Amino acid sequence: MDILSRVSERINAAPVLTDEDRDFLLARRHELQSAYDALTFPLAACAVHGDAHNENLIKTTGGNVLLIDFERFAFGPPETDLAVTAIEHTIGWGTRAEYDRFTERYGFDVLAWEGYPVLRDINELKMTTWLMQNVSENEPIAHEFRNRMHSLRNPDMLRRWRAF
Repeated sequence: MDILSRVSERINAAPVLTDEDRDFLLARRHELQSAYDALTFPLAACAVHGDAHNENLIKTTGGNVLLIDFERFAFGPPETDLAVTAIEHTIGWGTRAEYDRFTERYGFDVLAWEGYPVLRDINELKMTTWLMQNVSENEPIAHEFRNRMHSLRNPDMLRRWRAF
């Protein structure tokens, strides 16, 4: 499992970045890879989706929920998938009640784990560099990319991110 796959390639290929932005993102990627490599995960490694967010769930007419987009499917720490759900909650893309129901059913709250901030920061970097690829599509995406870059440079600020 390569949790930061494609991030460097996205950064290096992005025409929208200034040299300063590119250097910042590449340094941040390196820093986060080192922090990730130092983590000790409390849960046993297992099959992980690699991009486990709500947009990769489809509810069938029969009421079943299907998981799609297995492009990053791998064997690794489940905390990596759980962190995506936690991030969606913390930036306001889900309610506290929904998150609490999720952790109760799963039996583990990744927000309570000391390694969560590293996974949060990794996913924020990934979410930003993914969006960066689409900046030329329209002004709302470009604006959101600038918002996310500002957030990455100011880690203590409240995240007010839009979903795309």
